[in-house]
Amino acid sequence: MTNKKRYYDYNSYLKSLYGERVQKIVVDAGLDCPNRDGSISKGGCIYCNNKGSGSGLWKKGLSITEQIELGRNAMARRYNAKKFLVYFQSYTNTYTTCERMKAMYDEALKVDGVVGMAIGTRPDCVDQEKIDLIASYTDKYLVWLEYGLQSSHDKTLQLINRGHNFECFIKAVEMVKKMESIKKMTQLLNKKNRINICAHVILGLPKETKSMMIQTARRIGELGVDGVKIHLLYVVKGTILERMWQNGSYTCMTQNEYVETVCDFIEHLPKNVVIQRITGDPHPDELAAPEWALNKHSTFNMIQTTLEERDSWQGKFF
Repeated sequence: MTNKKRYYDYNSYLKSLYGERVQKIVVDAGLDCPNRDGSISKGGCIYCNNKGSGSGLWKKGLSITEQIELGRNAMARRYNAKKFLVYFQSYTNTYTTCERMKAMYDEALKVDGVVGMAIGTRPDCVDQEKIDLIASYTDKYLVWLEYGLQSSHDKTLQLINRGHNFECFIKAVEMVKKMESIKKMTQLLNKKNRINICAHVILGLPKETKSMMIQTARRIGELGVDGVKIHLLYVVKGTILERMWQNGSYTCMTQNEYVETVCDFIEHLPKNVVIQRITGDPHPDELAAPEWALNKHSTFNMIQTTLEERDSWQGKFF
């Protein structure tokens, strides 16, 4: 943690590894999701629209290389960045063959300035062969494997139509941890030379209490994940959640409620867990509610101020 922030933020983590700013470039590889194509369900999660958190650039005909170059040029102009992580974000980026995965990752990592990658996926879409493939890149690159969990409570996962349970997440984490143990025996493991696991969690899911959210923080901390992305549940137009919000069966968190819950959440995370994201990032044209979700800067400041007023920090109660 830095002197300014009371939690272990992502930028500080990357600077500790590379000594300079490292910028993430989002890539759409044109894959699908088993929760949308009928393998598990056709409706998807209740909060997800048909873009699957993606940019849509693949459908516009841009290759992975072209997307990275487009992002790299923009980040270089805006932040003077020279090093980049490629983030395979759209849909489920291990939901394909190992051959396709290898082609995707190879194409991305050969672009000048790319020092690593983050792979967004579901815990039910990995197996040992895929983990072995991903691990093969860790000798030369920083690799993050990002599992969408959202909640550690099976009732919630069923309610949001997630299509897997918490046990599935545990097994997916343990699959990577087992490989880490083998590498430790051969003294090959360091901060970069391994698969880092990030858990995605959503605060404000229907029928979840604050104590349930805190329990999720403690559970993922106890599993030894390396990072977490904390998302606000905001309502996207054209989703099942929007219908629930319109008919009054779902109420959004207020900004104050969210800030207080985030602070509680990170107090129960281990100090060494990298907090990659601390709120949501809705597209203005897609957002139905709450309007305050667009004011990220205000939310960041409120979280920092609240931690200072509490004289609190990440890991205080872990």
